[in-house]
Amino acid sequence: MTVAVPVFPPRAADAHKGTVGRIVVVGGRFDDVGMVGAPAFAAIAAFRAGAGLVQILTTEEAHLPVSILAPGATTRATTFPDGRHVASLAESFAADVVAIGPGLTPEMTGADIVALMNALACGIVVDADGLNALASVGTWCAAREGQVVVTPHPGEMKRLTQGLGLDEPGTQPSRREIAMAVARRTRTVVVLKGAGTVVADGARVYVNDTGHSGMATAGAGDVLTGVIAALMGQKMAAFEAAVLGTYLHGRAGEIAGDRVGLISVTARDIIEALGSAISEHRSQKPPTSSG
Repeated sequence: MTVAVPVFPPRAADAHKGTVGRIVVVGGRFDDVGMVGAPAFAAIAAFRAGAGLVQILTTEEAHLPVSILAPGATTRATTFPDGRHVASLAESFAADVVAIGPGLTPEMTGADIVALMNALACGIVVDADGLNALASVGTWCAAREGQVVVTPHPGEMKRLTQGLGLDEPGTQPSRREIAMAVARRTRTVVVLKGAGTVVADGARVYVNDTGHSGMATAGAGDVLTGVIAALMGQKMAAFEAAVLGTYLHGRAGEIAGDRVGLISVTARDIIEALGSAISEHRSQKPPTSSG
């Protein structure tokens, strides 16, 4: 099946910041481990990909440093007793999309994340420590099929498949087969990161061909989370947002590599190149993938 990279969502002439995507990022910790850059990168990337408003829900300890790193976002310090509590905070912000996981505190368990996904009526992106927490749950699935995007790297995918009982000893399924199997089992859109990132929803597969090895740098995955969340916030369906977000993220990495050199690319460089990648894409015929 040939999958075309979608066009970038149009913007109405009378659009304002409340109508082009309200994103909540749940993550960030500053206890024995400092993980404040992750939610900040996701938030800044969401803005660069067109989101109008971003709020970061984080721990009390991480609140100040996250605020400094992501000045365009509002921040809210909270405790993480359960997923329903976090869902109520996101709903009070009228979130269009909630991104869960960048630098997430271990106080947010896999059961909490499942409860959060079930409680939310908006789009959801789960990444990083959110995926590691989900892997401990075992079998789980999204309450609303096709509205949740999960973005594992190979290590996180290994843990997810083991938890779901899909990791059969002695078998070596392809990346496409793994992504499709997890998408079907969990009723999510799967973005299996790596060289030739695979996007699957259980029926369709897109294999991305943008990007390079210089993007193997801390924070790059958080940037992708923010981009996909922003596109979903601009009314793109989850699969299409994942395909376009993956393509633009890789293309921004290529542009950043041209600017600073492949070895020197950082997550911030990818964010700074997103505008050029988006402008380029909006002016050309969308590429396709045979899946």
